[in-house]
Amino acid sequence: MRRRTPPPPAPLPQREGVDPVRVRLPADGVWATVREHLVERLTGAGPGMIESMFAAGLVVGADGRAVPPDAPYRPGMYVWFHRELPAEVPVPFPVEVVYRDEHIVVADKPHFLATTPRGMHVAETALARLRRELGIPALTAAHRLDRLTAGLVLFTVRPEERGAYQTLFRDRRVRKEYEAVAPYDPALALPRTVRSRIVKERGVQAAREVAGEPNAETHVELAEHRAGLGRYRLVPTTGQTHQLRVHLNALGIPILGDPLYPEVAAPEPPGTFRRPLQLLARTLEFTDPVTGADHTFTSARELHAWTSYETWAAEAQPPGGTGLTRRATRPGAAARSPGGGWAAGSPEGSGAG
Repeated sequence: MRRRTPPPPAPLPQREGVDPVRVRLPADGVWATVREHLVERLTGAGPGMIESMFAAGLVVGADGRAVPPDAPYRPGMYVWFHRELPAEVPVPFPVEVVYRDEHIVVADKPHFLATTPRGMHVAETALARLRRELGIPALTAAHRLDRLTAGLVLFTVRPEERGAYQTLFRDRRVRKEYEAVAPYDPALALPRTVRSRIVKERGVQAAREVAGEPNAETHVELAEHRAGLGRYRLVPTTGQTHQLRVHLNALGIPILGDPLYPEVAAPEPPGTFRRPLQLLARTLEFTDPVTGADHTFTSARELHAWTSYETWAAEAQPPGGTGLTRRATRPGAAARSPGGGWAAGSPEGSGAG
């Protein structure tokens, strides 16, 4: 099998821990110039944005020199540029480093922080933060967690070793254990293994279960319960998008704080960090493919709906709000009345959370 030729190294430095965007021109191109192709390809850049980038010399080739606006189209050519960073509200929680050596970094990610740059979350991501804070520009993520899920994420230090660690996840040689807080149902028989076929359609926020051969498997156990809530231990053997959230919802016990399951909620205003999804990637276990060492890492984070439900449920005032404080109702309890007490960047992999 013919090995794929790796792309040339980026001729531009990172900005705020974010790599420049790399674009490879398709082999079957019919465009007269590089500019024409980028205008057609990068439709989210806004009117006149690509033209202004070429005029300012911000689009460069492998040699680091600016690509002229009239540069002829060459199939297979690489170009780089930095996109304008979106305005982002800083996520006010730290990324804790659990372990670090010359090969890997294991971080404990907070809720609300994306793992890697994507969409409107670019510099405010775990990867970009760690690159800046640790001074490791080559740091990359071996897998990812959803933005709303907290817990352990494995990063690789050396680009040439990234594939070895990613293979661990692809071949299911990493044992991942999650913890979730959800309603307690005494009629639900646990433990059990849930198997189903999950599909996530592009442009649709929520994933869904469909008929067909299962592609998702999760072992679900009840660790303990009290006051209408359960603390659940989840062990996925596959990594479909939103898998754990979909499976618990299908069992009739949707995870607390989930804005997508069972129903898609209205989006929160930017900068709202309240009532986080009660899902935590608690444990990672694997044998290091480079050093041979056996690793077991555990998150020190807590799910606050379990340790202090009232604190978690108390909603802070939204930006521009009325100053009123609303409270979520504990599952199984009655509600009280008011009077009563653009990017062409690197793709992300999927995550079970």
